[in-house]
Amino acid sequence: MLALLGQGLSNAEIAAELHLGVTTVKTHVANLMTKTGATNRVRLAVLAGRELTERTQD
Repeated sequence: MLALLGQGLSNAEIAAELHLGVTTVKTHVANLMTKTGATNRVRLAVLAGRELTERTQD
């Protein structure tokens, strides 16, 4: 889910990609925001993008 957020996908697009309901995605995004301290979805996407970049550089 973080990878898809990092790509800038909407909740609906993530739900379709992962074959989940939009409500499930919203719940997971909210939980990720709480765990990471991100104050909004854009910030969470930035953090997700950095995480992906760091993993691919290892």
